[in-house]
Amino acid sequence: MTPTFDAVVIGSGVNGLVAAAQLAKGGWSVALIEGSDRLGGFIATEERTLPGYLHDTYSSWHPLFVSGGAYAALGEDLHRHGLEYRNTDGLITGTVTDEGRVVLAHRDPAATAEMFGHSEDRTAYLTLLQRFLDNADALGGILGGEPRSPRVLRHVVKLLRRERFSGTEEWLRAAVTSGRSYCRSTFRGDEPDVLWIPWLLHAGLSPDHALGGVMLPVMAATLHGFGMPVVAGGARNFVRAFEALLGELGVHISTGQSAERLLLAGGRVMGVATDGETIRARHAVLVSVTPTALYGELLPRDAPVPPAIRDEALRYRYGRAAMQLHVALSAPLGWRDARLAGVPLVHLSDGSASTAIACAEAEAGLLPRRPTLVVGQQYVLDPSRVPDGAATLWIQLQELPYKPIGDAAGELDAHGRWTKELTEGYVQRVLARIALHAPDLPEKLLAWDAVTPPDLMAHNPNAVDGDPYGGSAELDQALLWRPLPGAARHATPVPGLWHIGASTHPGPGLGAGSGHLVAQHLIRGGRRGSRR
Repeated sequence: MTPTFDAVVIGSGVNGLVAAAQLAKGGWSVALIEGSDRLGGFIATEERTLPGYLHDTYSSWHPLFVSGGAYAALGEDLHRHGLEYRNTDGLITGTVTDEGRVVLAHRDPAATAEMFGHSEDRTAYLTLLQRFLDNADALGGILGGEPRSPRVLRHVVKLLRRERFSGTEEWLRAAVTSGRSYCRSTFRGDEPDVLWIPWLLHAGLSPDHALGGVMLPVMAATLHGFGMPVVAGGARNFVRAFEALLGELGVHISTGQSAERLLLAGGRVMGVATDGETIRARHAVLVSVTPTALYGELLPRDAPVPPAIRDEALRYRYGRAAMQLHVALSAPLGWRDARLAGVPLVHLSDGSASTAIACAEAEAGLLPRRPTLVVGQQYVLDPSRVPDGAATLWIQLQELPYKPIGDAAGELDAHGRWTKELTEGYVQRVLARIALHAPDLPEKLLAWDAVTPPDLMAHNPNAVDGDPYGGSAELDQALLWRPLPGAARHATPVPGLWHIGASTHPGPGLGAGSGHLVAQHLIRGGRRGSRR
């Protein structure tokens, strides 16, 4: 007999895990289908270098999750199943420039502002953070809710009541302003730019993209409020907690089963055919895939989808590629600025100045001469990840071309693909840049392992062209227009079919916003699978 469930969830990244768990808690029978041989998507921990060194292979930091609605709904259950976080009340992040200048952020906003060179900037920084906190309810509902739902109007009204028209217009202007321009117009000195502009890369943006002006205060306030939590023992324990919870809730889990096509009857989705079985859905199918895959591969040609939407899906844009680099060290780095030894995540960047150039080089198909480096030191928060006295580096490079056609520095041979030689050459460039600020790196380096852009796509088909964020997050592919102008709601044109994941609003990251929103909507909907 063909197995049948109230809902079928395709994809077990954070949005799929959250949606499956919340629906099951709400009394639905749920099947979760994953094409890989394990759950988690870009959440994994492995001994990538040497025995005893645990590396979070892809994502690692959880401020978006612990500050979001999914954690509020499921956190108690996940902790009951073993989830633990390690965090700090001290320094959370920092940036070191090429000349060696260091700008640091503390959990305490006032302590952070005290490090700024201009008294006006200290006041402006604390004012913008407080203004965000005063409006966090309304802004969170607008930025994180269903953007085309009537429910979002109440958040707009709340913002208008508090900020009046002029204040609301300021937030709108910030949304269409780049991070570089926002910092220039708000601060006299460059410390906020140097400190926070590199964080825009984590949202799939660049210093000169719109949305930066609103994302900077959002990111700063989130990190000040929630710190830099990492999962004790590695991010794999996050997935393990979900596996235990899903088992407790009776969710049917199928791994190693790739969804091949969606099954329709009478214009409504009725289930999914995988490469191993057919699973039927009484009320809803939730798919965590790209719009390219949904409208170009999974849905049959006779599905009730307007031609304009299929055309938009074909033209959906993907962003820059990324690389993960994992390093095993015999001991913690000896940073020239000793304060960096206790900072969980360090950026190597000159702020807008160097990061914008690296983004432009990558988007032109070139390997950046001076890439922005994201250097994670998780062992500072969780020493259990490394042997006694040892250390690791979690390095993320978010300004790379998928098919490199050249090298901006003119040093490496790139012929449109990531060869072993090219990867090794670029890794040496990265390590040499870190060694400028931590000269003992060469003598402490034991081993390294690189996850290239093609490796990312091979592991997760949603990372098209090595883009880990499910598509460009520029303004025309965000908010009201994510993923597509004609299909920007999570409810698709096909009754019973729901679109979740990084390609959908509110976008990439571990906040699990789309999975939480859709599960809430379905549970709240009275009759299962109802669409409002």
